[in-house]
Amino acid sequence: MKKRGGLAAIATCILLASAALAQGSTEAWDHYPARPEAPEGAPNVLLIMTDDVGFGAASSFGGLIDTPTFDAIGAEGLRFNRFHTTAMCSPSRAALLTGRNHHAVGNGAITNLSRDLPGYTSVIPDSAATIADVLGEHGYVSAFLGKNHSTPEWEAGSTGPFDRWPTALGFDYFYGFNAAWADQFAPELVENTTQVEPPADEDYILDRDLSDHAIEWLRRRQNSAPDAPFFVYLAPGSPHTPHHAPADWIERYNGRFDMGWDAAREMIFERQKALGIIPADAVLTPRPDELPAWDSLSAEAQRVAARMMEVYAAQLSFHDYQVGRILDELKRTGEYDNTLILYLQGDNGGDLSSFSGESNEWGGFFGEEPTYEELSEDLDILGSRQSWGGYPSAWAWATNAPFQWGKAVAGYLGGIRSGLAVSWPAGIARHGVVVDRFSHITDIAPTIYDVVGIEAQESFAGVAQLPIDGRSLAPEFGAIDAPDPQISQYFEMLGNFGYYEDGWFIGTKMQRPPWDRTSERTPIPESLTEYPWELYNLEEDFSQSRDVSGSHPDKLANMIASLTRLAEANNVLPVETDVMVLLAPGTRPLALADHSDFSFARANARYLAADVPPLSGRWRIIADVVVDGSGASGPVFVQGGRHTGWGLLLRDGRPQLVNRPSFDEAKHGTATADRPIEAGAHRISAEIVPDSTLGRFAARVDFTMDGQPAGSGTLPDTRVLATSAYLQRYGLTPLLEDPDMPAQCECRVEEVTLQLLNAEGGER
Repeated sequence: MKKRGGLAAIATCILLASAALAQGSTEAWDHYPARPEAPEGAPNVLLIMTDDVGFGAASSFGGLIDTPTFDAIGAEGLRFNRFHTTAMCSPSRAALLTGRNHHAVGNGAITNLSRDLPGYTSVIPDSAATIADVLGEHGYVSAFLGKNHSTPEWEAGSTGPFDRWPTALGFDYFYGFNAAWADQFAPELVENTTQVEPPADEDYILDRDLSDHAIEWLRRRQNSAPDAPFFVYLAPGSPHTPHHAPADWIERYNGRFDMGWDAAREMIFERQKALGIIPADAVLTPRPDELPAWDSLSAEAQRVAARMMEVYAAQLSFHDYQVGRILDELKRTGEYDNTLILYLQGDNGGDLSSFSGESNEWGGFFGEEPTYEELSEDLDILGSRQSWGGYPSAWAWATNAPFQWGKAVAGYLGGIRSGLAVSWPAGIARHGVVVDRFSHITDIAPTIYDVVGIEAQESFAGVAQLPIDGRSLAPEFGAIDAPDPQISQYFEMLGNFGYYEDGWFIGTKMQRPPWDRTSERTPIPESLTEYPWELYNLEEDFSQSRDVSGSHPDKLANMIASLTRLAEANNVLPVETDVMVLLAPGTRPLALADHSDFSFARANARYLAADVPPLSGRWRIIADVVVDGSGASGPVFVQGGRHTGWGLLLRDGRPQLVNRPSFDEAKHGTATADRPIEAGAHRISAEIVPDSTLGRFAARVDFTMDGQPAGSGTLPDTRVLATSAYLQRYGLTPLLEDPDMPAQCECRVEEVTLQLLNAEGGER
């Protein structure tokens, strides 16, 4: 009765307070913080950026890939044909969100290649507030959906720290992944800062899921903050590898690339001229000698290469369709007209990293370069959940038309020039216009601020801010003859340099193609003056086809000097050119580097890749399991899946350690204990001991059960890549395609421990 009386007293207080509010007494709320108010009439902002798309890929930029949503935005507003990125993923994203040059905000390379230098830490500093930060201070609500490749690797685990996750970079909501890429059918998903599992649905695919969540968030915002304008940033992984798409979308492109990359590039070039995307006097640059002519391929090789391009095209088209669904929602709610839409078709040019294409790109990390004959065996799985593929470099080159080279090459326009479409029905007076003005990804932030009617603060959250490097594009929205301002902009990626200044461009000559990671490392010059340079007059030579350095030596020298000053001011120097050097163990800080034992308990979702230590050399897995009877089977602990992975399994009660680094069966191995475990609680241990007498990456596996030896086996290749992990189940990507192996272990896994050991078997 006493408790009941207490509740009655509380209810009375609530009723009295409600009555007071009903009579208009609101003094008690005067001291509560109010939501900031946006400037009157401020538009919503929808920012979209795809991943790894050539300038000439999309249909409204002359491409052979259908992108009706992107095309419609350009038709309703503007298409920018001289828009530039940074040549790679993380740097473009950091520059986009902050409006600063990528080295100036610590993102000189992708987060996976970070190093201990100011321009390369992969840490966006507090002195570079993001668009979401700034708009949030002015009454906007914001959501980020898709690829976040801006959080340092060592902070991307389940416990953070979350200081540089999207929700700490100004966004109210995040749904996507913290990595360079994602399996479209089984992504490693995060909602805000919590690991979540995609639904166990055979029809699931990430791009549709991202748009579903965007639409759901927009509807929630309609209820909770209908008067607050929104900022939505949609950054899909598509069409970055792995190239995945629904089967029916792939079939839409069946046969459409049978003409090959040489003919396709010529078709794109002619379409670009017809659409006015490039000037009539533009020149189509030739195919590099390093890439094969289409006619040099066998009929079987052509069939495989064409199919790979069909998958890529389907993925880009499918994503574009999902963007259309979001626009339909805005039209349904009446918010479309006052929404500024900026649709960046690519964060860099087409990806040149795989010479022949792949059905499983993970194999590239082990030095594998499959032949077309080998790839033909996987033809039927390309684009499906069984594959993790990418297309041949020559297709990337073709879609970068009319420019040379592509992604990661900052000295040629193929790597840094992308399509941009902008619409805002209530605010852009020009429609269907091609804007021939030099623009850069750092221009997006100041353009948004200009349109909203605000300025980037000199101080944010008590921290003095770096100056904005970009320039607003908003003058183009209303003035047909908006002047082209005096502009200079540097470019650098992995030792490839470019520099633009008032119509002129200098770039370093190609030294080693992006797909070549095996040849001898090119020495890094001590001074920029020692690089091999080319000079182009882009005002007269749109496609960067004629090197005029020989006839303008003074111009070249002056531009190199200007670039040197900018490089020093933006923390560009010193550079590193070799990806394999940057990927080597010990080159980057790791969240898990300070201890040797790592324990994993049962969880509702998988462990993120950053939660699992890098496994190399000598190590041990210990699993505490409970089985109800003899003959239990299933996964105990699995990292990765069918594309690359390893696992401790039970098969008919006998512990097994399985490793599948890639699709190469010569690297596959299984070591099995000599006896099964019985019913009850047991401790299983498998110690991996490298043994060079068995092979360069081979090892012996020694099993124990409850402290007693239980036999040994060997594995031909024990290399393990950083991917997410599961306890007691496979998740959505089973390690083995084995109908006799259940997806859920017929046991209870209490805990798994991974121990990193020294050569003698003690803790490192």
